[in-house]
Amino acid sequence: MRRMIRNIRVMDPHDGFDAVTDLAMADGRIVARGTLPVGFTAEEVLDGSGLIACPGFIETAFQGHTPGHGRDGDLASELRAAVAGGVTQVVLRPDTQPMADNPAVLQAQRTLADRLDLAKVHLSGALTTQLQGAALTEMAGLAEAGAIVFSQAKASVASAALLRLALSYAADLGLPVWLHGEEAELAAQGVMHEGHSSIRLGLPGRPAAAEQIGVQRDIAIAALSGCPIHFPHLSTVAAVAEVAAARQRGEPVSCGVSIHHLLLTEQDVGFFNPHAKTLPPLRPAAERDALRLAAATGAITAISSDHSPWGVDRAGMTFTQAPFGIAAVEWLLPLALRLVDEGVVDMMTVLGLLSVGPARAIGLPAPSLVAGAPADLCIFDPEAYCIVEPALQWSHGRNLPYGQWELRGQVRYTLVEGRVVYRR
Repeated sequence: MRRMIRNIRVMDPHDGFDAVTDLAMADGRIVARGTLPVGFTAEEVLDGSGLIACPGFIETAFQGHTPGHGRDGDLASELRAAVAGGVTQVVLRPDTQPMADNPAVLQAQRTLADRLDLAKVHLSGALTTQLQGAALTEMAGLAEAGAIVFSQAKASVASAALLRLALSYAADLGLPVWLHGEEAELAAQGVMHEGHSSIRLGLPGRPAAAEQIGVQRDIAIAALSGCPIHFPHLSTVAAVAEVAAARQRGEPVSCGVSIHHLLLTEQDVGFFNPHAKTLPPLRPAAERDALRLAAATGAITAISSDHSPWGVDRAGMTFTQAPFGIAAVEWLLPLALRLVDEGVVDMMTVLGLLSVGPARAIGLPAPSLVAGAPADLCIFDPEAYCIVEPALQWSHGRNLPYGQWELRGQVRYTLVEGRVVYRR
């Protein structure tokens, strides 16, 4: 469909464009940003007054539970949640049931994603079989089946020799590797940050040093092969500093952070609130504030929702029993705008952290709204307020600690290649 949006504020972090203008789309691409081509006529004209258009967001840590048992949602429910949040591209995590460690699983994911035709779905292949860090997967076969990254999801690789071999194979295949930087033995079975709160609650803790040591080791091993690596969910400023130092040396290393680690702290665990159980765990306020500064200054290049939905049948579990994760992909934009409201970053920066930065980590062209670019965009009302109601969200996940938060920013339309895949 030939579509036009009139009088809308266009914010494009790719080139810094920020102006109220018109957007025209046809054949799945942006035709014009500003002056329309002579003779252009639209089948649908949208009024963008008071709204903002930006490149669609890219979710780099998306648990779609496909394949899976369905009780926690599936690719259909979770992609609907994603597009409701302005997300136009997702990278599936490989820790499904069964895991994405063989081509058949990736082929099934691709078939379903194509049939749903919602957000663009990118596949990740498990780096090691069953993500256990004991043996490599058939990496070439996974690449042929459509994997654009190799990932360890939320598991580290204990063997340095095996990790070096894996990174060498990935470099030969020309694909990046996403790592969970953590020293596994030091992290042990910790379920929250190791500190005063874990001692008070009597819960096993996960020390911040485990992440720093793991990231430091992984960067050193990656330098032996030159393979690009990305840490999608760091939680400590010491680990981020290791990444920044590697980048200054010219090494292809980047890192992201979940929105939760920029908004919440270990205190949000409260008295055993399982909805605030994340991996890596929520850290003290000083770490959160340091991560905010790293995001503002460019040391962190991507923000994700780290979407991990768990259904109602998980209710009643103790904090120790409950799985890690928060289901918040459809609240990603208004949660990120909290950073703007609190003076952490400006809006252009946060939109770039949700779109341009993730694309670079994947090795994809940066999304943009320039003429000729794919018409993947989010249109939102920056002044509309909403109350988070977990029971009313599209996702089947009910595990989020933001219930009854009042947030600013409401997605009105999400377009993928010019198609409206979500309309409020």
